[in-house]
Amino acid sequence: MSHRQLRRTVLAAVAGLLIATAPPPATAIEPGMPNPPASPTRVQCGLIVTDVIAIDDINETFEAEITLIASWSDPRLAFDADAEETEVKIFQGEYQFAELFAGWWPQFLIVNQAGRGDTSAIKIEVHPDGTVRYLEQRNMVLETPMSLHDYPFDSQRLRALLIPFGNTVDEVVLETDGQLRGSTEDYIRREQSVNVAGWNLLGLDAEVDEISLLVSQGRRSFSRLVVTIHLERRSWQLVWEILFPLLILVSVVWSVFWIDIESLTDRLNISFIGVLTIVAYQFVVVENLPRMSYLTFTDSLLLVSFLMMAATIPQSLWISSLVRAGRQAEAKRIDRISRWAFPTVYLLLTVGLYTWHRIT
Repeated sequence: MSHRQLRRTVLAAVAGLLIATAPPPATAIEPGMPNPPASPTRVQCGLIVTDVIAIDDINETFEAEITLIASWSDPRLAFDADAEETEVKIFQGEYQFAELFAGWWPQFLIVNQAGRGDTSAIKIEVHPDGTVRYLEQRNMVLETPMSLHDYPFDSQRLRALLIPFGNTVDEVVLETDGQLRGSTEDYIRREQSVNVAGWNLLGLDAEVDEISLLVSQGRRSFSRLVVTIHLERRSWQLVWEILFPLLILVSVVWSVFWIDIESLTDRLNISFIGVLTIVAYQFVVVENLPRMSYLTFTDSLLLVSFLMMAATIPQSLWISSLVRAGRQAEAKRIDRISRWAFPTVYLLLTVGLYTWHRIT
């Protein structure tokens, strides 16, 4: 064998060895896989509120732990359970979800979320018929308008607004899962730990609508899931901490009606001290309330209390003028009338304010 023939034989043997040991070619992902499986793809979804951690009245935000559940059908992912030797394919954790799962999924965006938030766990299940089930748990802060007209006797409707990011209504349509919503209400009634301190969680509603958003291609319509959390404030603690001391403070100032009609200095001292006290008290209360463009029930009650206490000053000056005019009997009669007139007017104004704030 010549030198040239020997070299050809060696090269052929090496090439055969490389071909034999090379890994099999990877199965190509279907070109349409990054896109939704249908036009439109209908996604059943819902939210379970596992915990409401905190509610910030001042910044109108709340922090919650939620579990997002969704399901849809993707025939491209169907498989033979006997050949694959499994009834369900599971991808869990961020690595398996982002790197190993090659199918399509809706990227859920909560529009009113403040900041990034944290994803505690994520899981996708693929069933033989192509049904895909999605499960994700998040911890996040959401911004939502709050109605505080009747604070501290208010109830709130906190909302989470969810859309499939990047998929218009022609591509993905969200639908509420009625069975999931029922299980959520049962969960709320069963798990007392869902309640945040100072609030009672009453229920959760979910509905679907459409929203038009301005994106890079212009205005586009997206399917939107609106989840509303119903809460009621436990008001009695605030009543004892804010309103009851205010009532005592106002009642103390009314003691001027029992002071001698000729002691103008003592009467005015009590009135002015009461007015200054309620001004300082108002600063303390306002620091714990949001900067609203309207008056809450507490704001209105503070204003009425201020006016009722300030009204004792002209009343004392009137009494003093009657005394200087020698009309002591009339001055005493006015004091006796004031002893019940001031509390009655204050009570009627308080009830009227409460009723007005409840119906507006």
